[in-house]
Amino acid sequence: MIRCEHGNTLQTSKHIYHGFFGRDGGVSSGLYNSLNCGTHSDDVAKNVIKNRTRCINYLCENSTLAEIHQTHSNIIHIIDKDLDIVDADGVVTKRNNIALSIVTADCAPVLLADPISNVIGAAHAGWQGARTGVLENTITAMCNLGATRNDIIAAVGPCISQESYEVGEDFYGKFDEKKYFKDGEKKHHYLFDLESFVVSKLKTAAIGQIDRLKIDTYKSENGFFSYRRTTHLKENDYGRQISIILQK
Repeated sequence: MIRCEHGNTLQTSKHIYHGFFGRDGGVSSGLYNSLNCGTHSDDVAKNVIKNRTRCINYLCENSTLAEIHQTHSNIIHIIDKDLDIVDADGVVTKRNNIALSIVTADCAPVLLADPISNVIGAAHAGWQGARTGVLENTITAMCNLGATRNDIIAAVGPCISQESYEVGEDFYGKFDEKKYFKDGEKKHHYLFDLESFVVSKLKTAAIGQIDRLKIDTYKSENGFFSYRRTTHLKENDYGRQISIILQK
C-alpha cells in the first residue's frame, strides 16, 4: 500500500493536491524496494517510471508530472509552457494539472502554495541549498508569478532529524547560525537540525503558514529512503522518495 503524508494546512485547500510519499507501494526490488522514484538511481528505469506514475495517479489522475534535475543549488525553474528537464532545485508554476515534484533521501522536501493567487512551488532543501537561498528564491519566484507572501503556505516534509545527522568540524564551520547544532557523542562532532534550519529560512521569508511533519527519514522503521543510512550500511546505491504538489 502506498504511504503518503500531508501537511495539515495545505490539505485544507480543496483545489491543491499534495503528498510526501514514502517507500512503500511500488514495484522496485532489492535496495530500491519498493516505491523508488529517483530517475538518477541505478534502479530499472521502467520500474521508476511505474512508481512515479503510481504516485501522481494516487494524488490526482490526468495530471502531468514535471521533473527537474537536482544539483543542490539555489536555482529555480519556472514552468510556463515547456516541461523540459533542467538543472534546478526549486520549481514554480501557475499552470493547472502540472504536478511539481522533488525527490529526496534525507534532504528536506518543501511544498508551497498560494491558493488565492493559484501559484505553487516545490523546493529541494538540503543543507547546501537551504544555506544558499533555494527557499528564498522559490518564494521570490512565486511572488513574481503573482503570489503574496502572507498567503503562501509551506509544508516541510520528512527529512533527516537532528538526532540522526552527525557532522564534523568542517561542516559546523560553514554555518554562522550555531543554534542549529548541539554536541555529538564524539569530540568535535555535532548534530545538525536541518528541519529547524529550513523552517527558520521560511519564517525569515515572511510567508503565511508553515507546517513541519517531524518525520526522520534515517530511521528505517519510519519507511523512507535515506542516503545516510545507506552510507552507514555500505550499500552501493539508494532509492529516493518523491514529494508532489499540483493544483486543479
